[in-house]
Amino acid sequence: MAESEKAAGKEKRVLRRQFLVGGGAALAAGALSVAVPQPSSAAECKPSYPSSTGYIVYDSRLCWGCQSCMFACSAVHYGNANPALSRIQIIRDAPSFTKYPLDIVMAVCRQCVTPLCVQNCPTGAAHVAAENGNVRVIDEEKCIGCRMCLQSCPQRPRRAVWNPSTQKSTKCDLCLDAPFWGRKGGPDGEPACVTICPSKALKLVHEAPPQEDVSGYDVNLVPPQPKTKRKPGTPAAPKA
Repeated sequence: MAESEKAAGKEKRVLRRQFLVGGGAALAAGALSVAVPQPSSAAECKPSYPSSTGYIVYDSRLCWGCQSCMFACSAVHYGNANPALSRIQIIRDAPSFTKYPLDIVMAVCRQCVTPLCVQNCPTGAAHVAAENGNVRVIDEEKCIGCRMCLQSCPQRPRRAVWNPSTQKSTKCDLCLDAPFWGRKGGPDGEPACVTICPSKALKLVHEAPPQEDVSGYDVNLVPPQPKTKRKPGTPAAPKA
């Protein structure tokens, strides 16, 4: 009888311990789920932000894929011509050259009207630079490397860029803070990528393109051809 009572008592203690351990694990998991914030979407919350006064648009049909803009971007920001540090990305869809001339993806920060990177940044590192034309920027000094801006960005590839050297996020600032760029940047200046592009496939504009998808940023930048006034039936002038 004493043996059965001891066994029953031991079983109760084991069950109680399992309950406490399981309950503690559940509480810890609950605490973790509360502690880790999840990025919100534009549909969930639409706070009002002043619009940027500068946007970079592009013509993917003019792009050669030379990556001059990527080398320029990394050089003016870091003094290091390293495409991995570029805040603009040029991607060639190498396996399907049949799609030429649409086989190049130009990934440029959209300076979104509703910037989810700004909305979801827990430290204010991603913010609207009111003193510089409301450009959406990331202050690397305030960045804690949580990558919330990367998770929040609705574009693919992400327009915020991870810097493996500093373990922090960066993004296009229209060359506002480009210490190795000898010219004025920002919405009323000369972003390096726009200036350096040999095919003139990039342009700085001051009105927000349509925000539905990236197609509003892929525009026709081919200069208009001069019209001739040659009358029908008149032979063309001989070439020199």
